[in-house]
Amino acid sequence: MNTNSIRRKVMAGVTAFIAGATLIASVPAASATETADVQTLSQHGGAQRIANTPASGKAKNVILFIGDGMGDSEITVARDYLYGPGGTLNGIDKIGQPGATSATETGVGQYTTYATGDGSSRTNQVTAVTDSAASGSAWATGTKTYNNAVSVDNSFTPQMNLLELAKANGKATGNVTTAEVQDATPAVMESHSTQRSCYGPQGKTDGSSDDSAARCDAEQLLQNGGIGSISEQLLDTRADITLGGGNKYFNQTAQAGEWAGKTLKEQATERGYQYFEDPAQLSSLTEANQDSPVLGLFSSGNMPTQYNESKALDHDTAEQMALAGQQDGNQSLVSCTTNSEWLGNKGASLADMTSKAIDLLSDNQNGQSNGYFLQVEGASIDKQDHNANACGQIGETDDLDKAVATALSKVDLSDTLIIVTADHAHTSQIVSWPSYYGLTTPLRAKDGSALYVFYGTSSSQMDNGGSMSHTGTQLRIAASGPGASRVDGLTDQTDNFFTITKTLGLASSTSEINALSDNADVSVEKASDGAYTADLTAFNGDASVSYSLVDTATGQTVASQDGCTVDNGHQGVCGVRVRTTQTTPISFSADTIKDGSTYRLTVKGKQSGKQVVKEFTAGATNSADTTADGTIEIPTTDVTEAQAAAAEQKEALAKTGIAIIMLALLAAVIAGASCAVRRLRNGVETSGDGE
Repeated sequence: MNTNSIRRKVMAGVTAFIAGATLIASVPAASATETADVQTLSQHGGAQRIANTPASGKAKNVILFIGDGMGDSEITVARDYLYGPGGTLNGIDKIGQPGATSATETGVGQYTTYATGDGSSRTNQVTAVTDSAASGSAWATGTKTYNNAVSVDNSFTPQMNLLELAKANGKATGNVTTAEVQDATPAVMESHSTQRSCYGPQGKTDGSSDDSAARCDAEQLLQNGGIGSISEQLLDTRADITLGGGNKYFNQTAQAGEWAGKTLKEQATERGYQYFEDPAQLSSLTEANQDSPVLGLFSSGNMPTQYNESKALDHDTAEQMALAGQQDGNQSLVSCTTNSEWLGNKGASLADMTSKAIDLLSDNQNGQSNGYFLQVEGASIDKQDHNANACGQIGETDDLDKAVATALSKVDLSDTLIIVTADHAHTSQIVSWPSYYGLTTPLRAKDGSALYVFYGTSSSQMDNGGSMSHTGTQLRIAASGPGASRVDGLTDQTDNFFTITKTLGLASSTSEINALSDNADVSVEKASDGAYTADLTAFNGDASVSYSLVDTATGQTVASQDGCTVDNGHQGVCGVRVRTTQTTPISFSADTIKDGSTYRLTVKGKQSGKQVVKEFTAGATNSADTTADGTIEIPTTDVTEAQAAAAEQKEALAKTGIAIIMLALLAAVIAGASCAVRRLRNGVETSGDGE
């Protein structure tokens, strides 16, 4: 073999080796991605798993169903009891199922639910088990946060939620729950709170006492310069329809602000709400809009469950029942019975409330033109899971299932996206026999079979006040309608926010949300009693604003609200609460603003950074600007940020000049006094020499 032949064969071998190596290198290697740091995860959108996945369709309406505490096990417990293991839930099981509805697009996946801080110390750390507040905030705002937080981030700064963003987009909005409307899941759509228990201005009481010091961070309270409690913000947010429980908290009295001294019920009525507590009135409602929003609160606390309580038993007792059931064909096992107090008996089941909300939002002018966003929560799946009450949680799951089925019967899935999911997993499990290590409820299912539901996440016996706890597993999310396929695979709870905003065409990124305040404006008017009001409009990218009012002649700030009058580290909830898409008033007393003086009013969005500066002369008017009630519109002049900065610098220099003059005068006085002292001393000394 000659040298050239050998060389050719060697080169061919090398080429083949390189080609093979290249082919191997081109095959994607299986890899795992570790959790990002908590600072990244807690940024808006920082926890997304599918950030680069676009919306697969556009919807006019979105209905988001939340089963609180409804993990896969809770769904299975309800299905097995009500329809048998081979049965089908009429609503929940059809969402996301190809061919089960008229939807041409469906999706089913799982999502992660962790929080970025615990609920007590509120430290920044990844927390595997979430509570309802942090999880609700995640899908409501797209921002991971700490357990106990209601639509605020780890720095206690309000994050704009889906209901506010839908309103800013001109959509009708609704919020329906079987819990107290102040509870975490509904609260994330109507408020921003550093503590989920800050139900009202008097804390979490019926108004006969005040525990706000324990329930609320002081900065958030109106009297301390904050944005107000959850109930007060609910009235500010002004969804077109809000239904649920918690009416006893509306007996609380406002401690500050425009309605100080009045109960929240009185405030709601004065602000134009259709407020009612009788569930029988639900069916007679004919409208729900921004002129006449609906606020129906049907129980003092959480709404009663569909089924009466069943008691979970220790191993020995549960096993005795199970053995007896084997002997008598399961007749000794527990069967769930309907609760006479359940409001479904009075026309206010979750399905009834959902049906009415869909009807009213569809008839709403904004709903007809621009569509609607509606959140519906079956709340006591979680609450009865905590109580190891199998029948209670089954009835609540059934109530939610019927609400989903009702929605399917009423909407067009070609323009409406329905999503069914949960906030966190819970404790109940189906086991083959009563366990030694927890509590078990031996049930006789509707088909007559035995069903053993086990609770084992608390060592405390329920009789001693113990409570079963949440678990940290990922959750089912299913969707039918435009954009549904975006829930496929593994996502995060924050991805749900972006799925909804992208599908509805809402602002979703920080820059898009901030831009909602680009057209913000401020006008000033004087009432017949001499008081002045600044009316803020179109701060739709903000949950709160700060302001300052400066007398331009003296450079003195005569009124302001930015930081709170107390500071325990929660300044994010200080300021004036913005009434999204409405007029937000800032009131000044007649003693604050003097006719004839010129003032500069600066209003700044605390989330968007949008600043509006106006100058006006108090008392200056035109007779044509006077309304029938004697209110006078005061002419204002726009001031650019550069002009405002220059004016502030000039005022600062003027203050400095005055200070220098005062110092000079003081120095002259001191010098004069010194001379006088010296003369006096010299005179004394001269007199002494003559003696």
